[in-house]
Amino acid sequence: MGRGRVQLKRIENKINRQVTFSKRRSGLLKKAHEISVLCDAEVALVIFSAKGKLYEYSTDARMEMILERYEHYTYAEKELKPPDLESPANWCQEYGKLKAKIEILTKSQRQLMGEQLESLNLKEVQQLEHQLEISLKHIRSRKNQVMSESIAVLQRKEKALREQHKQLEKELKEKQKVKVVTQQAQASYASSVPTMVELQPILNIGCYQGTGGGHGASDDAEETQVRISGSFLPPWMLSHLNS
Repeated sequence: MGRGRVQLKRIENKINRQVTFSKRRSGLLKKAHEISVLCDAEVALVIFSAKGKLYEYSTDARMEMILERYEHYTYAEKELKPPDLESPANWCQEYGKLKAKIEILTKSQRQLMGEQLESLNLKEVQQLEHQLEISLKHIRSRKNQVMSESIAVLQRKEKALREQHKQLEKELKEKQKVKVVTQQAQASYASSVPTMVELQPILNIGCYQGTGGGHGASDDAEETQVRISGSFLPPWMLSHLNS
């Protein structure tokens, strides 16, 4: 005879209830493992006993990742609707969700920093390593982009400075050219003005009419001519100088 159908209701006997819980829990964990292997599915199973003891099972993926996916798909439609902030039930629900997210993010951050890796298996460690390699690749790409932009900015500054330098050199050459032309003009003007030594003018004022008469007075005037500063002065000018 086959086993009869068990009526689904709470087992009153405490011992029988505990035995049934242990058997069915093992069978449920076994079925979860079988469906994950046979169907290549990600399974997360969480069981709390009547005393609050936790029993869990998850596939090779981390339990946190599966729960995060579950939360994403379950609350996707609810997030599109504006929540009723005045409802205390929504407050408790949002608080629990935010607290769980913070714990998951904190744990993930510590694991990315190389901490709390004891609970990870081989596949989880490999996934973490792959994630770090991808992050490092993005960081290096961004670093190269920033360096290229900095080099381009420096090249533009260098070009501007070169142009400014050429302009200053051009202005300096023009000023030097004007200075040379000015100096040449001044030198040419100075050379064209006669000096007292070059001209050496000799002042002759005909025959000087002195007190004496005739040829003797003219000879005396010629004898009394004096050279002053490279020029001859007539006797009448000497008389004025002596007076």
